[in-house]
Amino acid sequence: MTIRHLDRLLTPGSVAVFGASNRSGSVGATVWRNLRAGRFAGPVYAVNPKHSTLDGVPVYATASQLPAAPDLALLCTPAHTVAPLVAELGALGTRAVVIVTAGLTPAQKQAALDAAKPHLMRLLGPNCIGLLSPHIGLNASFAHTDALPGELAFVSQSGALVTAVLDWTRSRGIGLSHLVSLGDHCDVDFGDLLDHLASDARTRSILLYVESVESPRKFMSAARAAARNKPVIVVKAGRFGNGVRAAASHTGALAGSDVVYDAAIRRAGMLRVDTLQELFIAAETLARFRGNRSESLTIMTNGGGAGVMAADAAARAGVTLAEPGGALLERLDAALPANWSHANPVDIIGDAPVERYTDTLSALLADPTAGAVLFIHAPTAIVRSDDIARACLPLIRASGPRVMSAWLGDGAVSQARQLFEQAGVPDYPTPEEAVRAFAMLQTYRRNQEILIEAPSASENPVPDVASARRRLDAVLAEGREWLGEHEAKAVLEAYGVPVVPTRAVPASAEAIFAAAREVGYPVALKIVSPDITHKSDVGGVRLDLRDQASLDMAVSEMLRAVRAAKPDARIDGFTVQSMVRRPHAQEVIVGASIDSVFGPVILCGQGGTAVEVTADSAVALPPLNRSLARELVSRTRVSRLLAGYRDHPPAKVDALYDVLIAVSQMLADLPQLAELDINPLYVDEAGAIALDARIRVSSRPVAGAERFAILPYPSQWVRTQAWNGREITVRPIRPEDEAQHRQFIEKLDPEDVRMRIFQTRRELPRSELARLTQIDYDREMALIAEAVDAQGVPETLGVARTVSDPDHVEAEFAIIVRSDLKGGGLGTLLLDRLIEHARSRGIERLVGIVLRENKRMLKLAQALGFENDPAEPAASGVRGLVKRLGATE
Repeated sequence: MTIRHLDRLLTPGSVAVFGASNRSGSVGATVWRNLRAGRFAGPVYAVNPKHSTLDGVPVYATASQLPAAPDLALLCTPAHTVAPLVAELGALGTRAVVIVTAGLTPAQKQAALDAAKPHLMRLLGPNCIGLLSPHIGLNASFAHTDALPGELAFVSQSGALVTAVLDWTRSRGIGLSHLVSLGDHCDVDFGDLLDHLASDARTRSILLYVESVESPRKFMSAARAAARNKPVIVVKAGRFGNGVRAAASHTGALAGSDVVYDAAIRRAGMLRVDTLQELFIAAETLARFRGNRSESLTIMTNGGGAGVMAADAAARAGVTLAEPGGALLERLDAALPANWSHANPVDIIGDAPVERYTDTLSALLADPTAGAVLFIHAPTAIVRSDDIARACLPLIRASGPRVMSAWLGDGAVSQARQLFEQAGVPDYPTPEEAVRAFAMLQTYRRNQEILIEAPSASENPVPDVASARRRLDAVLAEGREWLGEHEAKAVLEAYGVPVVPTRAVPASAEAIFAAAREVGYPVALKIVSPDITHKSDVGGVRLDLRDQASLDMAVSEMLRAVRAAKPDARIDGFTVQSMVRRPHAQEVIVGASIDSVFGPVILCGQGGTAVEVTADSAVALPPLNRSLARELVSRTRVSRLLAGYRDHPPAKVDALYDVLIAVSQMLADLPQLAELDINPLYVDEAGAIALDARIRVSSRPVAGAERFAILPYPSQWVRTQAWNGREITVRPIRPEDEAQHRQFIEKLDPEDVRMRIFQTRRELPRSELARLTQIDYDREMALIAEAVDAQGVPETLGVARTVSDPDHVEAEFAIIVRSDLKGGGLGTLLLDRLIEHARSRGIERLVGIVLRENKRMLKLAQALGFENDPAEPAASGVRGLVKRLGATE
């Protein structure tokens, strides 16, 4: 279950407290007092067989004696009573319960869930503080204070942080739309609340305190949907709880769970912060300054020290300070005394009168290259701070979101600070906090761009999946866990990853020499042993062997070194490979492993034998495309080396992106793939080539598309067929289809667009076009019919869509065919395929709203078994349609 009945939980019409009491210090007494003390206008009931009245209100002995079934019930009763109460309330018609009670055993939690399930009842908790919805005056908690109404929603796994945030926000005048304590979250979890709050008109931003995620795909789907609508800001505990661990592969050592949470938060378009203070700074910044798109910052200050502190903070945070150009310098020279800083920070000197502030600010705001402006003021006796604020505000209002401020001090600047805040200017207590806020805004914007970037196509060939699976199956059949180097490279070759020619040979001089002659000198020699993980650590690697004599000597020396370091190791033979001469190549590592929460993850960074020491790596969730692969690489330091320097030309980074995409596809296709290292992967101006590789397999499926936190492209729905004398392909839409989809929309008649979306539009903004092509395949489907035009260019002929509710009970459908192709049966073909897909996903009902004048669509729907939807109001001009789906017609 997901959003179903969450309205009863967060905005109930009536509430009952089970275990309500007047015993001082008890949870039941506190919950009852908070509920009664609030502004909640609906009926409130007390239930406790030990009381007849409380505060002059009648108390009911049992749920069955209540005058009406409450929308929301709060349970403050012993653990053994919870499941029976849930069952009784469900039968009465209650659909939301907060289990405040702590100490439920796993069996008691499951019993409560089992009792709730037949009624689709939602359970919050157990072991939670409760919830607050200040806009309706609801305090259904045992918190120590109430919340102010506002537009920030806070959801927390920690009850202690709920009370701390309540205290913190109230003391600072910050209002909340909802505050929810999840507790042990046996039912309602982050995914559920993200889905609900994403469409909640009262909530402007969603703030989360996360300790763990237990339903990663639901969480990612809900987070990605919510983050498209409004800022979602996360404090994730445990950033430093998992150090680098020893592991058989470098990737296994580096892909710790916290960096995977980082990757998930980034991929979902959310913003991660480290502290509660940063949580609310970020919320304030995104509320007031989100429209600012500046990549650089100009610091304006009346004190040199404050400016230096801000500049230092910018250097630490990676914020670029704008370089003032000649025209701006000339204008500032005219406005400022001769001893001004002549640089960024712009120090206007401590004796500045009001006019110097306005002249400087006018010059900066008139120059777009100045970027965002951080206005810093320390109070002086020369001019009142509030006079400065009043003079500057008209300039700031006229410039859009360009200015953030730091009024330093307290009483002397309080009125000026208040004037700026009332005008919507984000203000911060210190220059460092202001710079940190700007850095957070840049991070948030980059994360959001991941959601709307149109990827380019990979050049990867179609993989030989059958060959790769045979390799893995053969290793598992032999009872082995690790593939040999030559076997691992064969799997890479099956996915189009270039590899160095490698021959596996027994420990025989003749076989070694023959392999060397075959691949060509100079060669590299490596030991093959199931008991040796890192060959170079035990002397099991020799490079640049130029002839048979040096190769013969290397074999003898290697065997002695390995036996000394690992006397019990089994020696199965050697691998011989040609030496790769690529003087400009950078050593890169590409890897994959399985995270305990989010499943398959991909790693990229600086490679080589010192990979753990250099600690240069970044992690991403699959599936990947070119854009996502580019973003992953950009977070590594080695990316700067790949861009070229001195006599090293820029590397062909698209080849690296394609290797990452290939690994992503392996994780989708090969469920037994547990761990992978390509290290080193040489990347230079000629492309990429794998020198060494390791793959670990598992007899239990651990990878595969169904274990991705984000469902990958459903290629099983790609089908080619004949239609009206043309060959067409019906397939799910891809992010790469953005340009093609724009052309499709531009070819539609305005009247056809009106029939589809009930308004006339020929152009879509970039964000909406991205939303149409970058869909969540777990909740949505868009099937396009595609053909090749006379010039051999693919074109879209029609599209049919469904968007399901988060619990996959109902999906809304829509369909549109290119205007010049109507009446040829393409609509029937697409809608029929869409019904097939919805049925396969377990959707129970397909629904749609059609204009009554759209006779063609109504006729098509009727032919495919749609009926008038009795649940849809008979609104003027539209018809509701519904088709109930089952395993068979």
